[in-house]
Amino acid sequence: MGIVYKQSLRNLIVTYIGFGIGAVNTLVLYTRFMSDEYYGLIGVILSTAAILTPLMAFGVPNTLVKYFSRFRDGELTDNFLSLLLLLPLLAIIPIAGFSFFANDMIGEFLARKNLIVKAYIWHIFLIGLGMAYFEVFYAWSKVQLQSVFGNFMKEIFIRLGIAILLCLLYVQCINVAEFLDLMVALYLIRTLIMMFYSLSLRNWNFKFRWTKEFQEVFNYSFLIILGGSSAIVILEIDRFMINQFIEIENVAYYTVAIFIAIVVAVPARAMHQITYPITAELLNKKDYKSLKELYQKSSLSLLIISGLVFLLIVLNLKELYIFLPPSYRGGFLVVFLIGATKVYDALNGINNSILYNSKYYRTTLVFGLFLALCTVLFNWIFIPKYGIEGAAFASFIAIFMFNTIKLFYVKQKFHIQPFTRDTFRVSALLLFLGVLFYSFDFSFHPLVNIFVKSVLIVSSYIVILQRFRISEDIISKLFSFYKIKK
Repeated sequence: MGIVYKQSLRNLIVTYIGFGIGAVNTLVLYTRFMSDEYYGLIGVILSTAAILTPLMAFGVPNTLVKYFSRFRDGELTDNFLSLLLLLPLLAIIPIAGFSFFANDMIGEFLARKNLIVKAYIWHIFLIGLGMAYFEVFYAWSKVQLQSVFGNFMKEIFIRLGIAILLCLLYVQCINVAEFLDLMVALYLIRTLIMMFYSLSLRNWNFKFRWTKEFQEVFNYSFLIILGGSSAIVILEIDRFMINQFIEIENVAYYTVAIFIAIVVAVPARAMHQITYPITAELLNKKDYKSLKELYQKSSLSLLIISGLVFLLIVLNLKELYIFLPPSYRGGFLVVFLIGATKVYDALNGINNSILYNSKYYRTTLVFGLFLALCTVLFNWIFIPKYGIEGAAFASFIAIFMFNTIKLFYVKQKFHIQPFTRDTFRVSALLLFLGVLFYSFDFSFHPLVNIFVKSVLIVSSYIVILQRFRISEDIISKLFSFYKIKK
């Protein structure tokens, strides 16, 4: 069994366990153990830190994946990794200085609508710092084709730690202020653990000597900041801007709806942990035949899995909301719109990996910057008028535009596209089952309703896929062309 298949499967399991813990946190513990206001504050802190992360990481995670195959031997690797560990400081030190000297100004800006945010500027900075260097060390482990531990730290460690902190908050061992301080500590501890693990994968000595090859590396890192920042802005700016225009409690309601929706993205996140470095290597080798095969099979596989997850969520959402406090039950449209964008992301397969690891990444960055600006504009227009549903609609439009542009660009430059005949057959099947089961409304207990409806949907889906031979050995076929043995 190839390492790609095994690690993708393990990553999928780890990611779903993480989302299971996250579901308990998001849908049960946060909503019952913490006030809506402070839950909204946490959403603002984390989304703002996420927006800062690509800048503070200085594009290094992408750079490491793209250029590792050029510097993978001996002293060159030591020099290369030393450079990449230093590059984030070019952004982190100025941001830290600005946060120190302009703390009041930043606080006034972030707390324009909700004063509670003003006291937590340094929480945002420190979490962003932890996120940035975590991604750097995680990328180092991924290029060694060892992604499972990093995925565990990313998906499970923080969520499990948060669950423990919420329980301590509930039994009054800590207060909310201490909870927020300990949350910062969790992100920093995670980064230290990831650092020791990733550096243990290969003996490494700090050696830094500037070479002419590093100019290209530096230029790529500097430019990729725009791409990473644009992608994060498209994904995270909604919660940040909700805080700017309406009461912070709405961030909490939006966070719950978003969490439910992004479960659709779990299969893609698990698979991309390992396909991203493989895509980079295929591009470096100019193996476009294998690249096309990986592109189409990843797209179909992710559509089959993510599409089913989307169906299960949307068709069971009414019953699921019964278990939430009343104030959190108004997010159906948010879940639908954001979930639909995640299905479209899945349909794109390894599109992002192709673009960011190719010579055309500069044009992609321009696209991303344009769409990020559009996202800010759409949120600025829709949030004051329509609240959290306006934020979801703004994200839906921006992500749909961004993904469509990238699809056409890859088609133009590489003469490949992810769609096959099976893509349209699976899409038609998802639409058919969605319409068929939408009106199914049993009179059982909500949990029984969810179970019965889910069994019917999954059974129908699998039977039809097998009948038309779409689902035969999806995962093994996906990677059959790229066997990597341990």
